[in-house]
Amino acid sequence: MTRIGIVLFDGAEELDYAGPWEVFAAAAYLRPELNIDVRTYAKDANPIRSAKGLRVIPHASFAEAPRLDVVLAPGGEGRKREMHDEGMLGWLRAKGAEAKWNTSVCTGAFLLHAAGLAKGRRMTTHWSAVEELRARGDVTVLDGIRYVRDGNVVSAAGVSAGIDMSLWLVGQLWEPAFARQVQRYIQYEPAPPYAAET
Repeated sequence: MTRIGIVLFDGAEELDYAGPWEVFAAAAYLRPELNIDVRTYAKDANPIRSAKGLRVIPHASFAEAPRLDVVLAPGGEGRKREMHDEGMLGWLRAKGAEAKWNTSVCTGAFLLHAAGLAKGRRMTTHWSAVEELRARGDVTVLDGIRYVRDGNVVSAAGVSAGIDMSLWLVGQLWEPAFARQVQRYIQYEPAPPYAAET
């Protein structure tokens, strides 16, 4: 069994966790024989209110989480509180020490950094928070890149980059051909209608 744990907290950015959720859950659906277990975890089992107002009920509390193969920390305004919360950081530290992969999307990079999981690593985060993360020290922050892998730490720049990272991770956990199958199944073919302003 491959266990994937996505962290939830009040103020987590919806697509930061829902995008990767879709990728990993689609993988589980397409290949049930792989026994992929994807769950969300929070400090307790109470509903969380996401950054844009979506309310979500976690699968289980931190205390109920088994050993995880993949830990994913989303970003969002709530990370400003959580990156100073020892309950969150202690859980990430403990689960991250056992995991094959520690991952973040957007400003979830701050949670991995604060938990000590990204010490001395290369990372990325949302473009608006690059300088803030650099200022924390003991990390090399890359800008203008979708996702960065350094050892077993993988960080994605923003919401849609979290989907890219998750598909890449499916290829690492199993094989690239399966990742391409998942990508086709979720019809992930980005073609934004407007170019981003620079």
